[in-house]
Amino acid sequence: MSSGHKHVKSENSDVHIEVARRFVQHDQRYSSKRRAIVSMLETSDRPLTIIEILQRSKNFKGTKNEIAQSSLYRNLVVLEEVGAVQKVVSTDDNGRYELNEEILGHHHHLLCSKCGDVRDVIIPEDLEEKLDVALSQIAKRSGFKLDQHRLDLIGRCKKCA
Repeated sequence: MSSGHKHVKSENSDVHIEVARRFVQHDQRYSSKRRAIVSMLETSDRPLTIIEILQRSKNFKGTKNEIAQSSLYRNLVVLEEVGAVQKVVSTDDNGRYELNEEILGHHHHLLCSKCGDVRDVIIPEDLEEKLDVALSQIAKRSGFKLDQHRLDLIGRCKKCA
């Protein structure tokens, strides 16, 4: 199992092209603040909390000034509405944000039950295929049509183990 993703760090990356397309579909503006938030999430190796995004915005080259907390909340709501960002629920009270799986690519999470930390993890392709088959069979037995799955592994991170 490898963790994290290889993120492109370009303003003209496929990620920004796809997010801009979603904004056009929803008749919304893809502002420089929204671009900066997407870039911060794109270049992160894990989902980020509001506090982490605010801290990164202080030194992030895509923002002229740090992003105000109220502005960040409003922009994250819009980014969720257009399908660019999704919220990851952890074992603590902090919501974390990452790019939508359709943009970022399919992956799963390691959740620390003690500190709430969330890390991305990519499962090998052959295991992912076996999971898809098994989960589809389970869903079918219940009369459920499975569209996708999410898998969170809950335990303790290196710091808390």
